[in-house]
Amino acid sequence: MKIEWAPLRVPLARRLQTLAAAFFTYTFFTLPISSCLTVAVLLYYGGLITRSLLVIYFVKMYLDYKKNYGTMEGNGWLFYRSVRKYRNYFPVELVKTAELPANKNYIVASFPHGILGTGTCVNMGMDITNWLELFPHVRPKIGTLDHHFKTPLLRDIVRWWGMVSVSKESLAYLLTKSNDPAHKDNRDGFTSNAVAVLVGGAQEAMDSHPGQYILTLKNRKGFVRMAIRTGSSIVPSFSFGEVDIFDQVANPPDSLLRRFQNVVKKFTGISPLLPKGRGIFNYNYGILPYRRRIVQVVGSPIDVVKSDSPHAEYVDEIHGQVMAALEKMFEQHKEEYIPNSKQIKLVIH
Repeated sequence: MKIEWAPLRVPLARRLQTLAAAFFTYTFFTLPISSCLTVAVLLYYGGLITRSLLVIYFVKMYLDYKKNYGTMEGNGWLFYRSVRKYRNYFPVELVKTAELPANKNYIVASFPHGILGTGTCVNMGMDITNWLELFPHVRPKIGTLDHHFKTPLLRDIVRWWGMVSVSKESLAYLLTKSNDPAHKDNRDGFTSNAVAVLVGGAQEAMDSHPGQYILTLKNRKGFVRMAIRTGSSIVPSFSFGEVDIFDQVANPPDSLLRRFQNVVKKFTGISPLLPKGRGIFNYNYGILPYRRRIVQVVGSPIDVVKSDSPHAEYVDEIHGQVMAALEKMFEQHKEEYIPNSKQIKLVIH
């Protein structure tokens, strides 16, 4: 395929958006490894002061995790959660369909995962200005892999972007926080936590290809049990266009590549994807996401009856409501947010 070069004369605003997309994309893909390498180099080549500071940092990291699973309380530093240029690159939009009262906590069941879960990460992590306008007094958080919070340097950066561990203990910690305005945890004026969980995870990411909305949900019921145990409402969320910003090397279920990805995912929780996108100066080669619109639609909350020991029948009932809500949301909004939507179907595995 012939390289399609970007024109030399491009408005400065678009250049800056592309640079922002490049920075964050390369950061997402390389940060886990580069964080470990940086610490290893500092330990090996650093002097006594450097090594002593690292030991202090490790102790603090351990104590933070023991205290609150590495969570940055409140909304953190809004300077790091107002990355407008990255949002505008695609652009990423947020659509509200129902109120989220700030007198309870929420699990936002987000689909599809895509390659990076960009729509959810932008709206509820990296640029929360739109969220705070639409859902006042509700703190947005994003659940991600627990080992991110046990990795030096990486844990600090994901914390700045409002990410939290998706472990059972961490979710329970956040979802059982008080909604009383007078409680010390709510001195920032917020009385509710909404934690986004990309339910399909690494498995769903492997099925992400442009125009293919394939969800991994039928056997994913842990988030429903967590909602029932904590009394949190479940909010279905669908990001239209999420699967279109990247392609990836073909990996059908019976392929050697998919088998390799499944093995790695089994041991690490991460699927080693081979994404295909654009470059900084061209439109068809590279690993930058394509400049395509993403619209995250936030649905109506599904209330649950709190129980420390959820019955399987009740879990199945709520799980069925979530699936039905997602299917309805997809059919209701796809014509507005998906080009050539008549050819596109929602598949739930």
